[in-house]
Amino acid sequence: MQTEDYDMSSMATTDRFDPSEAQGNMTKSKRTSEFAEVFRHLMRNRAAVVGLFIIGGFIAASVLAPLLSTHDPLRTALGNRLQGPSSEHILGTDELGRDLFSRMLYGGRISLNIGLISVLIGVSIGVPIGAISGYFGGKLDILTQRFIDIMIAFPGILLAIVVVTVLGVGVQNVMIATGVASIPVYARLVRGSVLAVKEQSYVAAAHAAGLGHTRIIFRQILPNCLAPIIVQSTFQIATSILWAAGLGFLGLGAQAPTPEWGAILSNGRAYIRTAHHLTTFPGLAILFMVLGFNLVGDGLRDALDPKTR
Repeated sequence: MQTEDYDMSSMATTDRFDPSEAQGNMTKSKRTSEFAEVFRHLMRNRAAVVGLFIIGGFIAASVLAPLLSTHDPLRTALGNRLQGPSSEHILGTDELGRDLFSRMLYGGRISLNIGLISVLIGVSIGVPIGAISGYFGGKLDILTQRFIDIMIAFPGILLAIVVVTVLGVGVQNVMIATGVASIPVYARLVRGSVLAVKEQSYVAAAHAAGLGHTRIIFRQILPNCLAPIIVQSTFQIATSILWAAGLGFLGLGAQAPTPEWGAILSNGRAYIRTAHHLTTFPGLAILFMVLGFNLVGDGLRDALDPKTR
């Protein structure tokens, strides 16, 4: 009889229902289904699919640059300068005889890195500022937003030029400059989202349960603000690439002989009549890469909005 009682209690202990585990499994399953729904909706958008193919092509070309390049992008050959596209040089050569196709491949790496790293800088700084400002409000919100207003008063490219002027020219400083220029965009966006989300009932329940402010912000509020952040990040990558190309065109970005699209475009403008390929191909590359990210951003905006599904 004692053995039977022990077995029954052991069985009860083993099969005990854990509500927190069940809730976690339900949340994980819900997120998986939402991701699948967003992905299906995104794939139905033809423009977004085209954008994904464009971005994927540029990423693949940049990653495989050592395999795809036909020449050393830094090697000069003055005897071959300003040649047009040919079987030996697919996109021609520049003013120093360097292969333009190889330089474009490696330049894509730099442009993508600038876009991604600048967005990481903007998100890592702008999102916490916007979340704290919107959550606590009061004098902290007023002071923070007045500082953001000052930053927004400067056009993004102008703010990036100011930062590069202070830090100095170079690819790393361009990444920092474009990242700093994107901070006010994320701060203002996240603040608006937090002001709307913090009034929801589940946030009030978290307060009633005694959760700390940090946990409420990062576990309850910010996960529900991810949709606008993701969409804005897609657009911001395109914007940062444009800003970086503009800085390179002005001579404030990558310095010779670094193959960066804006710098290649700037060097080729002196030969636009005699060797237009020096400006045509980098200009088209910038155009299509920015177009690809914008198309994907538009598709994500529609896919993440339940009203448009």
